[in-house]
Amino acid sequence: MISTTKATKDDETAWAYSASVGSEHLQISSSEFWYQRLRDILMPLVIGSVDLGDDVLEVGPGPGLSTDLLRARVPALTAVELDGEMAASLSFRLAGTNVEVVHADATDLPFEDRRFTGVASFSFLHHIPTEELQDQLFGEVARVLQPGGVFAAYDGMASTQIANLHAGLPYNPVDPDTVESRLLGAGFATVELQTLDLGWATIATMAA
Repeated sequence: MISTTKATKDDETAWAYSASVGSEHLQISSSEFWYQRLRDILMPLVIGSVDLGDDVLEVGPGPGLSTDLLRARVPALTAVELDGEMAASLSFRLAGTNVEVVHADATDLPFEDRRFTGVASFSFLHHIPTEELQDQLFGEVARVLQPGGVFAAYDGMASTQIANLHAGLPYNPVDPDTVESRLLGAGFATVELQTLDLGWATIATMAA
């Protein structure tokens, strides 16, 4: 099912945020290479044996390769995607599964407080065009997480090569040195951070 929420940003910012995946970038994020990297390296490294619980939210699924892997790990998964065409495509492809696709803005989540047992995000945060909106997303994730719930996230380091894939589109990589303080400021109780060769990963936990 796809649901919608009204825009809360001005038109220019909303366009920049929703149009943040170019065709070449989309090819990569839909590729067998990226699927194998998620399956064999990133998903085990980021989540490992962490229990996300039975009602999990994914923010920024894009074409849904990470969604395919997450849905095999959890009983129920809600995937929030801002791009309308991607949301519709993902909803059609995953109809009848344990995934509900919601067409909405991850910086203004249409869910009640403390709804989810876990939240996950893979290579999405750099698409959010400002630090203010990134921090708004962190706050929204904290708001919808249950006590003791975890936020598992991965994103890439700043890179000229990756920046070139976003030519003319938002590219705002998160400085890993700021991740802990920003997540603590958003309301998380503890933050574990790993710095990788090409990216960083975190497990942030709400107070029980």
